[in-house]
Amino acid sequence: MKELKLYLGPNHPGMHGNFSVHMYVDGDTIVRARPMPGMLHRGFEKLMERRLWMNNLALIPRICVPEPDINEMVYAMAIEELTGIEVPEKAHWIRMIILELARIANHLMSLGGIGGPVGLYTGPNWGLADRDLILDIFEEITGARVYHMYIVPGGVRKDLSDETIEKIKSFLDYLENRLPEYEDLILKNSLFQRRTKDKLLLPAEVVWELGVTGIGMRSAVGEAYDIRKVDPYARYDQVEFSVPTANYSDGYTRVYFKYLETYQSIKIIRQVIEKMPKKGKVWNKISSGSALRWRVPKGQVYTHIECTRGEYGYYMVSEGEDKPYRVAVRGASYPQGLLGVEKYLPGTRIEDAALWMDTMGVCAPEIDR
Repeated sequence: MKELKLYLGPNHPGMHGNFSVHMYVDGDTIVRARPMPGMLHRGFEKLMERRLWMNNLALIPRICVPEPDINEMVYAMAIEELTGIEVPEKAHWIRMIILELARIANHLMSLGGIGGPVGLYTGPNWGLADRDLILDIFEEITGARVYHMYIVPGGVRKDLSDETIEKIKSFLDYLENRLPEYEDLILKNSLFQRRTKDKLLLPAEVVWELGVTGIGMRSAVGEAYDIRKVDPYARYDQVEFSVPTANYSDGYTRVYFKYLETYQSIKIIRQVIEKMPKKGKVWNKISSGSALRWRVPKGQVYTHIECTRGEYGYYMVSEGEDKPYRVAVRGASYPQGLLGVEKYLPGTRIEDAALWMDTMGVCAPEIDR
């Protein structure tokens, strides 16, 4: 048998972030695959250990660009646990709005972007255009479209105005009416169904072997393992939402779950707006002195949250200095993006490789971090 080596990437081949896969093929079938992450962002953990605690707020959102706020949240939670800083009640609710908007933005990018590998190019245009409406809201709240540095240790940088709340409500109404069009365009499309139904399978035993969480796990083993449910943070224990599950994880099911979860995020944000205190502090500042000379008490902690790809966590060690002693990032897409590519992409046809990457939910900097 003769093998031919092909390169998928290092552009964005059906996933978030510059990433390359060296594929060895026999005819149209991949027989070996080697992932090559680190084409854009890399080395975050060591960079964090060489920067002041507050300097890292500008660095960490880049670990996963399409959903940057998750890093702000889990980093802030770790520092808050080490220092004992209390987060004001209203800040907990505002954080949930930011996190769920980021979740919707990522799902829209992925749901629309899946049209690229199947030649349905209206999908990416719709997904990115509607995601831009969320970025407009982020820009109004934080002054930035992508890297917000808004969730900080002790709360959030500033309150939400009444005008911003109304814009969020209007967007949720628009998107809820818009989503059935995505279903008609993509999920009911016969070509898309032929490319994803009963293909790109993720068996339950593979989930346990690799440690896959998020949609991959929930669609394969039928367990509603979602950190927002099993270990609630912020005020997720005070809102109602469903976690879709199934016992058959093909490419179609995983994409369909992103569609269903978008509805649940809309439901969560509406409840947050209704229940959130109208007044109150949103930030307990960390120190009366200079943040650049601030030291975090000695200790170690693991904090985790739910992102669109699954369980996302930071293990952090402080030696009482002005910098973290050790930071380890539990990237949610690490299992399927590294071991999964090597062990389970083989057997896939060349034209389905990008589909495999997208439906598995891979964000490159989470791997080579």
